[in-house]
Amino acid sequence: MKPNIGRVDALCRITMGFTVLAWSTSKLVKRPNDTVPLFAAVCGGMKVAEGITRFCPLTFMVEQKVDSIQDHTTSNQEFPGQEYSK
Repeated sequence: MKPNIGRVDALCRITMGFTVLAWSTSKLVKRPNDTVPLFAAVCGGMKVAEGITRFCPLTFMVEQKVDSIQDHTTSNQEFPGQEYSK
């Protein structure tokens, strides 16, 4: 697992993740069965984990998709003048 986000991005993810986690925890103390703060707590925890490991699965998938599209377009691209040589 190679890091795919920078240091500043990682620090922002950690900060925002802890902020969302603190907010959702305070809301869950008042109403333990509410689903929105529970979902926010899971998302905040995920962002903290992404910041600590400096690895984002969504960024990884997008980079793979872009690389495969670029490989596909370069392999199917004809060279200039090739269509007249037939």
